[in-house]
Amino acid sequence: MALIGYGGIARTVAAHLPELVPDSGVRAVLVRPAYVAPTRSAVDDSIAVVDTIGALLAFDPDVVAECASQSAVGEFGEAVLAGGCDLMIASVGALADGALWERLRTTASANDVQVFAPAGAVGGMDALSAAKTAGLSRVRYRSRKPPAAWRGSPAEEVCDLEDVVEPIVFYTGSARDAARDYAKNANVAATVALAGIGFEKTEVELCADPSISSNVHDVAVEGASGSFRFEIAAKPFPDNPKTSMLAAFSIVRALANRDSALVV
Repeated sequence: MALIGYGGIARTVAAHLPELVPDSGVRAVLVRPAYVAPTRSAVDDSIAVVDTIGALLAFDPDVVAECASQSAVGEFGEAVLAGGCDLMIASVGALADGALWERLRTTASANDVQVFAPAGAVGGMDALSAAKTAGLSRVRYRSRKPPAAWRGSPAEEVCDLEDVVEPIVFYTGSARDAARDYAKNANVAATVALAGIGFEKTEVELCADPSISSNVHDVAVEGASGSFRFEIAAKPFPDNPKTSMLAAFSIVRALANRDSALVV
């Protein structure tokens, strides 16, 4: 397999996937030219570090995991699929771009490969997807994170994140707009939308909460098969408060499942 990006998510995949599937280690990593040298010094000698998608695909991986950004999905996704590789996406919010998703879907179909969107930082997507088959009437997703996790996002235009003393909701709207406008913070909104009622109908609320240290994901579902609600308080990476550690381990598990005799 191969990776696009080498931040916290990719490092977790490289470190923990061999523990579950010893023979499926990372063969190559794609990074920007400026990051080749520091990445090469950080990875195991068995992992190649490259700066072009062609060089990555030359290693003939069966699956490429994007662990970089929504823009990386748009820049490299089609080439990965056209090269006959499955594509696993960490930055699921990229699929809120309908035109991009259509290109990826068409390319995947033409090359008999698949696009995988792992559950990421949230659980219960199997139940939500099953409920979708029966029929859904309402899906609501609420994200609460410490103020620091929203730095560098449009939340700064709504409130002073340095001076938040009580929970403040700064966004309510569709999953599509949330995933697009909060590209580094709201990938879960896209995951919930894809598993459930869609980008336009999924109700999203984003909140800065100074009383918490975890990234809290709350999903409420109503439909023909019943109703359910679940909440996950996910610990963020110490060096990246925007991203939950569970998002990385979700990819590890999804990749391991490809070689497992039993998939749960």
